[in-house]
Amino acid sequence: MSIALRHARVRYGPLEALHGVNLAAPGPGLTVLLGRNGSGRTTVLRALAGTVPLSGGAVVWDGADVTRLPAYERARRGLCLVPERRAVFGSLTVRENLELAAADFAAALDAYPQLASLLPRRAGTLSGGEQRMLALSRALLARARVVLVDEPAQGMSPAVAARTYELLSGLHACVVVAEQRLPPGLRERAGRTTYVHELRRGAVAFSGEAAESTGGPTGSGGSRAGRTGRGPSAGRGANPSG
Repeated sequence: MSIALRHARVRYGPLEALHGVNLAAPGPGLTVLLGRNGSGRTTVLRALAGTVPLSGGAVVWDGADVTRLPAYERARRGLCLVPERRAVFGSLTVRENLELAAADFAAALDAYPQLASLLPRRAGTLSGGEQRMLALSRALLARARVVLVDEPAQGMSPAVAARTYELLSGLHACVVVAEQRLPPGLRERAGRTTYVHELRRGAVAFSGEAAESTGGPTGSGGSRAGRTGRGPSAGRGANPSG
């Protein structure tokens, strides 16, 4: 169970957002994409999901090249993308949003009990943190093989954010999240390794285990550019161990 980019390039008009990116995310497990805004981490998620096309390179999923597979077909095969914005259906109630994911959504309320009192509310009226809980609940209900989440804990309290990462870490899936900084508690986790890819200006500056990472965006001097730790590498094959 893995998903990877090989020499991936993405262009937005005349601007190239990813410059030959190589990275891999093994599963079951958690991989964190770190970087400042504009570093390319969101574009990596979109490229993996198929919502932006590659101008070069490949997307490899469990050893198969899925570069030409459209986003809806990747979703049918078990890939779930939770974007930073517009991740819920704002005109529908919380209950209706959950029912679109599963008829029995009790597991979502177990994950986030705060949603129980919000079931009759329209999703568009919720706070940012509440919308994130709803979006992530739908992802949990989907039982996806690959879960991609852009800033999962945005707008959440520290306690709910910690709960969110506990839930994501416990999934039997390849989970890839994009964050500006490494969330507390992920650097050292008993029995599980968190992998990190730090991006800077559309390129990978570091790949390795969370314990080896600085935990945040690299500096402007570029002293860490190209550094690789003991983490998975897309260049080692389509199906990294882990």
